[in-house]
This record gives sequence, C-alpha cells and structure tokens, in this order.
Amino acid sequence: MTIKVGDKVPSGTLMQMKGGTPQPVKTDDFFAGKKVVLFALPGAFTPTCSAKHLPGFIQNADAIKHKGVDAIACLSVNDAFVMGAWGDQQGTGDKVAMLADGNGDFTKQLGLEMDASRFGMGKRSQRFSMVVDNGVVKQLNVEEPGAFAVSSAEHVLKQL
Repeated sequence: MTIKVGDKVPSGTLMQMKGGTPQPVKTDDFFAGKKVVLFALPGAFTPTCSAKHLPGFIQNADAIKHKGVDAIACLSVNDAFVMGAWGDQQGTGDKVAMLADGNGDFTKQLGLEMDASRFGMGKRSQRFSMVVDNGVVKQLNVEEPGAFAVSSAEHVLKQL
C-alpha cells in the first residue's frame, strides 16, 4: 500500500555518511518535531538525478528553508558510500542530507519502489517528493514513469 497524505512516515533506519563512516539515521528521530522536505530518486549519479533533481534542491535550499522547513533530505536506494560521494561531488554541504536506503526497505514500506531490473538497476525508488511535518505526510508528489516535474524543488517550493 502506498503512503498518502495524512499518513505517518514509517519507522525505519537509513544510513548517512558522517566523518567518513556510515551512521544510522532512525526515521522516527529524523522527522520528529521538524518540517522536512524529502525527495527520492532512482539512483545517484544518474542523468536526470544529477543534472536536475538534486541540483534543484541545492539551489533552492535557502528559499525552501525560509518557508519554515527544518531539513531537506535526498533518498535513494544506494549505499551510504555512494550517497556520500555523490553529495560531495554535487556540493550538497549542509543543505541536503544524503540518506541511503541500501536495501530499499524504507522505500518498500512507503509503497514507492519500482523495478528497474530491465535497466540492470534492480529494485529502486520511484521519483517523488513529500513534505513531512512532525512525521506526518502533508504533501506527496509522485512522478509518472520517466517524468520530472512534480517532485522538483521548484514545485515543492510552491506547496510550502
């Protein structure tokens, strides 16, 4: 079942590179008492993700946070090392938290996984964005396959 507006974000553990070491990030803690913009994409270093999706959130981070958002997070079914390297290469700094869902467990709990096996990528995340307030989904934008519009930073900014 796919998560929807009004639902609580599921409990899970993601990973984030800190000081060169993968560290666990409990979703209950990450979303508690904060307004968070979470966006997810099929894979680090992939064309649309690297040219448009992540850069849009980096460029618009200040404007998004000015609207009362405490954190912006990028989620992908990649390991923490890949997400950390991609964040470094893209210059995310402290603007966007790079969260790894290495096994895709959290993405599956959200009901937003897709099968990219025909491209040699296995199970991945659909491209989406959501606004989460104190653990509850307030906005959810899921892209049609191959599209990039409603999950963009610019679209999310209009929803805040």
